[in-house]
Amino acid sequence: MTGGTITLNGVLHGPQPLLLQGHASLWAVLLWTVIGFVMGSLPTAVVLARLVAHRDPREVGDRNPGAINAWRVAGPAVGMLAVILEGMKGLVPVALAYWRWHVTGWALVPIMLAPVCGHMFSPFLRGRGGKGIVVTFGVWTALTAWRVPMFFGLVLCLLVAFVRLEDAWTLMLAWCLVLAYLLWAYPSAPVFVAGIANYGLLILRHMPDLRRPFAKSHHPGR
Repeated sequence: MTGGTITLNGVLHGPQPLLLQGHASLWAVLLWTVIGFVMGSLPTAVVLARLVAHRDPREVGDRNPGAINAWRVAGPAVGMLAVILEGMKGLVPVALAYWRWHVTGWALVPIMLAPVCGHMFSPFLRGRGGKGIVVTFGVWTALTAWRVPMFFGLVLCLLVAFVRLEDAWTLMLAWCLVLAYLLWAYPSAPVFVAGIANYGLLILRHMPDLRRPFAKSHHPGR
């Protein structure tokens, strides 16, 4: 932004998170990390599907206790509500810690990862939680507003439309491009490390799917 003129470069970079100058007490970091993990671990999709449809989303599809399977068993309204709530599990603790309590620098990294870990390894589900995609959107929305989620979503849509890869491999490639975007738009070591750690969690949770062939098989006429 120069002389009051909004440029594309300025819009894509956005306001720089103050992540190189971290000043936070240990108790604040521990508090928000625990809050983030607990919020992330709440099985919102399972609870909603059971309340509305009296069915468990783990009965269908990939047996994942997430919003997509809640949509399948309980309909689009419940599915969309589950998506929103799963996103909020990542957004709320990170946004409050960063914008309200001013936790910055390396201290923010465990707080960003906690909701994703809680969702993937929920103690309420005996450690068998969801895949963490929607919660990841929420975490990065809290830090970068619409920028990283919009970039991530756009890349996913383009890869699905034009590149025939298995879903898990599509996700992995999309997040690689997100990391490149972070290096350019948010040149901060804690931001990039948080992005890499988030990537590692996604890989770990999608490992069974990543053992499948890289590309989808193409069947003409089907």
